[in-house]
This record gives sequence, C-alpha cells and structure tokens, in this order.
Amino acid sequence: MDLRYFCIARGRIAIDSLKPMGGWSSQLLLLYLVVLCSANYVLCGSTSPYVRSEYPSTDIPLDNEAFVIPEGFNSPQQVHITQGDYDGKAVIVSWVTTSEPGSSEVWYGTEENKYELKAEGETTNYTFYDYISGFIHHCLIDELKHNTKYYYKIGAGSSAREFWFQTPPEIQPDAAYTFGIIGDLGQTYNSLSTLDHYMKSGGQTLLFVGDLSYADNYKHNDGVRWDSWGCLVEKSAAYQPWIWTTGNHEIEYRPDLGETTMFKAFLHRFLTPYKASQSSSPLWYAIRRASAHIIVLSSYSPFVKYTPQWHWLRAELKRVNREKTPWLIVLMHAPLYNSNTAHYMEGEAMRAVFEKWFVKYKVDMVFAGHVHAYERSYRISNINYNITTGNRYPVPDKSAPVYITVGDGGNQEGLAGRFFEVQPDYSAFREASYGHSTLELKNRTHALYHWNRNDDGKHVPTDHLVFHNQYWASNTRRRRLKKHKFPSHAALFAKYGKILDSLP
Repeated sequence: MDLRYFCIARGRIAIDSLKPMGGWSSQLLLLYLVVLCSANYVLCGSTSPYVRSEYPSTDIPLDNEAFVIPEGFNSPQQVHITQGDYDGKAVIVSWVTTSEPGSSEVWYGTEENKYELKAEGETTNYTFYDYISGFIHHCLIDELKHNTKYYYKIGAGSSAREFWFQTPPEIQPDAAYTFGIIGDLGQTYNSLSTLDHYMKSGGQTLLFVGDLSYADNYKHNDGVRWDSWGCLVEKSAAYQPWIWTTGNHEIEYRPDLGETTMFKAFLHRFLTPYKASQSSSPLWYAIRRASAHIIVLSSYSPFVKYTPQWHWLRAELKRVNREKTPWLIVLMHAPLYNSNTAHYMEGEAMRAVFEKWFVKYKVDMVFAGHVHAYERSYRISNINYNITTGNRYPVPDKSAPVYITVGDGGNQEGLAGRFFEVQPDYSAFREASYGHSTLELKNRTHALYHWNRNDDGKHVPTDHLVFHNQYWASNTRRRRLKKHKFPSHAALFAKYGKILDSLP
C-alpha cells in the first residue's frame, strides 16, 4: 500500500498503534508520518464504492402508521420544540389542532404528572391556494433551569397529551453535548429509517440543515404533506429541540397559484428565536447551547454586501466568545464546496461573500444539505481566489472550517449518485447513501464526529474523526510547547494532529 495514502486514510490507526512503543522511536516515526501527511494530505481523498439498494424513493402513503393522528377530539398533533432564546433556558412548543383552536396553554413542571407552571401561547393559521391549515399553536416557555428535565402537557381533558424535554447544561467551555445533523429528510421509507436510526444515536438536539417536508413536490404544494411530515417527526421533535434551517423546498413561491409570499408554510409552522440574537428575520439567527455557538444562515435570502443578513452575520461573529462557547458551527442549506454534479457550485456566491469571515473567525465546521449525498472536505479555503493572477483553486488552510454536506436524509427525489470522476483535492470523503451525522462535543479542545449510513437497514458508522477545536486546540498547543523542553508523544500529537481533523 502506498504509505502516503495509508497515512491519511488510516492515520489514526497508525498513530494509535504507536502508543505502546514509547520512547523517541515512536515519536520520530509519528513525526515522520505526520510531516509526510502534511505535505500530501490533499491528494488522498476517497470516494466510497458502496451502492445503496434498499428502499425506493417514494413517499410513505398517508394511511401509514408513521403518520398516525392521536385519538381524541381536537387532540394536539405535529408537536415539536425548538430553542426559544439565546442561551438554552427557553423552548418554543408548537402543535396543531384541526377541529377548533382550543387552548394555547402549556402546563409544565419538573415532576412527571405534576404541572405547577403555565405558559400562554398564540394561535395562527394560513391558506395556500386551496389548502387551509389547521390551527397552529406556538408557546414560549422561558426562565427554565439549565440541565433539568421538564415535563409538559398540551390539550385539554381526555385529548391532552404529555411530553418531556431536557434543557442543556449551562453555557461553559467544557460542557459536553451531542448534536445530530440531518438534512433533506422528506417522508419516504428512507426518511423513516434515517429518523429511527438518529433516535438511537444519543443525540440531544438536532441541527436540521433545510428541506423538510417536500410538500412543494406535490400538485399545488399540497399542505396535507406538511401535516403528515409534522406527524412523522413528532416522535423526536416533541422531545428535543430541532434547530431549523430553511432550504429551497421551503420557498414555495407560486405566482401561478397566486402565492407570492415566500416561506409561507415554514414561517407559520416553525418559529425560531431570531430576535434573541438581534436578527431581523426568522430565517437567519444564532443560538448558544452548552459549549457551542451555532449560526444559522439562509441560502435563499439576500446575503451580499450591505444586505440585512450580511450586516447581521458580521455583527454576530464579533459577538462570539470562544472562551465560553469554543465550538463555532455554521448551518446553511446550499454547500459552499461540493464535488457532485447535482447543484454544483450553487453555493459559490455565498462562499465568495462569507468564506473569508469563516476563516478569520476560525469556524470549526459548516454543515449544509441540498445535495442528496454525503461529502466532507479537508480544512481548505479559496479566499485568495483571483482569476487574473492564477489563484483559482482551494488550498489547505489550517484556519478554515471543515465543510460537511449531509443532504442525505432520504427524500423522494432520491440520491445524487453522480460525483465528478476526478475527486478534487479539497474533498476528503464522499458517498451517495442515506444517513445522519452526530457531533459529540467532549470538552473545549476535542469533539467526536460520525456520519452513519443507514440505507442498508443498519446503523453503520462510515465516516468518523476527531475534531480539534480551532480556538482552544491552538492555545493548548502553545502552552504545551512552552512547558516542555523536549516534546512528548502527546505534545507531538497536539502539535501536528490538527491536520487529522479532516481525515476520511
């Protein structure tokens, strides 16, 4: 086997195998391997040969049990929650009633079946061409305690329903927390498989990177398919926050039907805590949760210089405090880097505007969807792009984020199975399969990342790596080098292991 490829594709195995050796021999060999990788790592990306074969990309029939409606007159359905403030001490509870408005109250407390507190919400509804929505309820519950399990009840009498959620730990740099990441979910049997596997992953909050129901693929953007999708995801979304990002399938701009208000269904059904981060739109906002600062961007809203989204992001990046929230994560729908023929370079305009900020502020990772396949980049940037001087290609950049595309949730449009035959240097790993990701923040310096393939009927961790935090890992490295006259094995790994953040 070519040693350079072995170093990159199997780098952690090589490093782990050196640990028992001890002494300078293992350290020198480790250093040799790392330096060899450092010179050549962008040449070693891989494309998985795996071919999915399980379920067809067709939506689940509406009479399927996956869309079951709770019994009882006017019983709340499509229940989901999201973070309701900047720091994780509030949630927004949302649900739908169909027969009449009913109550928008939420009763809650810290003991099961004992609801001593009450919050009052609001009700709305909307029409889209010939579809009339049910009564959509949103209720903010605030002033919650961190790291506490709350039980809540909605509805009345025999139709009341009970759920629970866990608030995150207090904002601090070593707060451990696990996020799931899903995009382009839809409502096929593959979607159901993705959701079921995610629910077994231990994820505590889901980062959703756009394209929810795919109702717009139906005649007249059938709103019934928004309702069925709400029922599908309730078994997860009613118990843990889903952090919403909009995609192209949420735009629903249909002037031919007299519908010219974009994101109409989304804005009525899914609230976001945008005002808490001083945003002027529900489509772009930020939250802090445990040790993470999460920024949500809108790929389909104006973002060029001097637009509201541009002004807001510039200000929000300045507000990030890596001493308290070391992990800086960005969510969007259209990927900035993509080597699939589907949607190729659709994120280029946003890359040209925002990439330099991502590098300047050392964003750890950027998650996107849109392309119905999985792909992960190395730490690269193209901020020096200049067609006149010949700087046309992305280059390795230790301050850049890793770009991860997870538009593989399982929707009816199927997989994007055609990658460009020559894998670009910036692409570390790619596979056209359905799945979901998990990101386990361990402390201020390290996080474990997994992409889990699910379309063979099993939970298969297919791509995994250790992320070294862009802010704190570099600080730790400097402290260690000053403390030790001679670099230890651990110091060598700390010094050079950062390039392994983006190994396949």
